[in-house]
Amino acid sequence: MVLPHRISLLLLLCSSPLVFAGGNSTAAPCDRRCLANARVQKELFSAPQSDNCTIIVNITSIQYETLSFDTKDMKMTSRIKVNMEWKDPDLGWIQEKSRFPTIVMPVDKIWIPRIVLDNAIETTMEPYTNDVQVRRDGTVNHAVVLFTTVSCQINLFNYPFVVGSCPVAINGWSQKTCALTLQIADNVSLVGGSRGEWQTTSVIKTVDSSNRVYLQVALSINPFSAFVTLILPSGLVLLADLVSFALPFDGGERNSFKVTLVLSFTMFLLILNDHLPNGGYCSPLLHYHFSFCLVCLVMSMLASIVLTRLSVEDSFLVCRRSAKVHPSNSTKTNDGLDQEKDTGVITTKSGDLASETASLQKIVNFLETVDEREKEAQSKVAFAYLLDKFCFGFFIIIYILYSISILIITRTDICKVNNLDFWDDSHQDDAYYDYSYSDSYQ
Repeated sequence: MVLPHRISLLLLLCSSPLVFAGGNSTAAPCDRRCLANARVQKELFSAPQSDNCTIIVNITSIQYETLSFDTKDMKMTSRIKVNMEWKDPDLGWIQEKSRFPTIVMPVDKIWIPRIVLDNAIETTMEPYTNDVQVRRDGTVNHAVVLFTTVSCQINLFNYPFVVGSCPVAINGWSQKTCALTLQIADNVSLVGGSRGEWQTTSVIKTVDSSNRVYLQVALSINPFSAFVTLILPSGLVLLADLVSFALPFDGGERNSFKVTLVLSFTMFLLILNDHLPNGGYCSPLLHYHFSFCLVCLVMSMLASIVLTRLSVEDSFLVCRRSAKVHPSNSTKTNDGLDQEKDTGVITTKSGDLASETASLQKIVNFLETVDEREKEAQSKVAFAYLLDKFCFGFFIIIYILYSISILIITRTDICKVNNLDFWDDSHQDDAYYDYSYSDSYQ
């Protein structure tokens, strides 16, 4: 009996180290992947639920870039990279169980806050990377890229000399007692300032009186291209119209030139119709400028036609045309003169002194009539040219007054635009949530 008892005791002593070794292997610490997989298995797809039902997301930095600005429809497309962090206690772990301070998890295996742009027409949110970094206390670091299109009403009254701003309202959401609050830092940087004719000069984080945050994007236009293609051609056309007053009435060269200017300017406006900005409430002054130019060109053309008429007729009305200068009448008069000359010659040959005297008197009367008509025609032309000088001076005065008026109007703040009329204040009366940091987050 003693021998079996001793054999059993020996086997028990030999198996004890194996048991202890197996126990130590079970209690071995988990590596980073094991730690991450343990949190993935929790399936934490819902937002962290705190006692006050408020989720605090800290926006550490923002990188802004203007992709394009549609002047016709007043829309701005932007790319915004947002670096943010928030705290999810269920993702944390105790230091005694794992010595790793951070782990990396797939972005589609946990809850990610959705950023809302209040004035966005269309927004696409994409993760900057497919992984997020999680710290021991449950703090998650992540970056997203927002491609957004916002409606932006900029004062285009002085187009193309425009300087304005456009808000991009980055906020969370609120549903009475629950809310997602964004704490946005002042670390806002600008990338790629020039896009076409528009230039982004600065981006500043701004807070209004209701503690709502938005990015104030300052924009300006490079006026060189628009000045060369829009303003300069219209000014040169008006200059050419003024110089055309030096052309004579005879031959119709002036009228043909002025009609060509009007038709060319009309085609110019039709081509630019799809490219000129609408401006909404503040329609660009350039529309009125083109209308003024077209009206002046048409008035100059009509004045030239009327003066051409007055240079040959007593009146510019068609119903009061004079028959004195009609070519057929002149032909008949010349034929009569020839007949009278022939008659006079024949009479002179016959030796009839009375008939000769009467014929000479007719010739003298005819020549006097021709001289009177020539003097009358010259007086009509002189009167037409006098009126032409008055018209030339009138248009010069009109253009000078117009230039002075344009300078005064462009220096005056006539049109004002409110870009912050998109806020929804309906939730202000039901503001039961708290936007302040909790002690656990700090």
